[in-house]
Amino acid sequence: MRPFSTPVTQPTPAERVRSILASAHSMTVVADGHRQEVHLLDGTGPMGHLHLHDPSEGVHDGRDARIPVRLELTDIAPTAVRERLRARLTLTGLLGAEYAHDATESTCLEFGQALLEDAEGRTYVTLDALHAADVDPIATREAAMLTHLVDSHTELVPLLLRLVRPRPERRMVRVLPVALDRYGITLRLEYPTGHQDARLPFPTAVTHIDEAASRIHALFAAARRSSHPNSLLT
Repeated sequence: MRPFSTPVTQPTPAERVRSILASAHSMTVVADGHRQEVHLLDGTGPMGHLHLHDPSEGVHDGRDARIPVRLELTDIAPTAVRERLRARLTLTGLLGAEYAHDATESTCLEFGQALLEDAEGRTYVTLDALHAADVDPIATREAAMLTHLVDSHTELVPLLLRLVRPRPERRMVRVLPVALDRYGITLRLEYPTGHQDARLPFPTAVTHIDEAASRIHALFAAARRSSHPNSLLT
């Protein structure tokens, strides 16, 4: 008899960190008392410029002038929801030389710690967990997909409210998608005095970006089959 296992419906903290690192367009580098805003416009994300390694991988004889560094990244919702800041990520470690954002080769960062701060609280993620986690296949396309959904298919977004449980309160004034990942889509339900997020998981997780559209269409199909009266539905 197979042991019971709960289906995974949302990314782990390590997966979220990997996805933020893969999709971020900018970050702040703090080293030697100086703050430097780094804008990454080549589509590779921070990990195209940095290599995280365990302290045990390098042998230092004490003569190296290693520089403590802190990398600060923010995860911002691509849609115009209230409170667009979804998470803050802080990476700390040691560099063997000054950080140069225009370096042609990847910079090695001796990993110290990774701190993820979001609505769920503060979570420290280990290097082993980061190495074991996969980058979400939707991460680098999330912004484009959500803005396309909102801009080109505005009438479809409220349809997803039929799948929300418990049912949204009637005083809700607006609903927008706030996040999309391999496990599902998150809606932000906005009320006159606040908001609430509702998670709609996909039937199965996306393993390749080409599967994302069919998973989203499956949610819309399920919503059309459902009966859920709401003032925002047409």
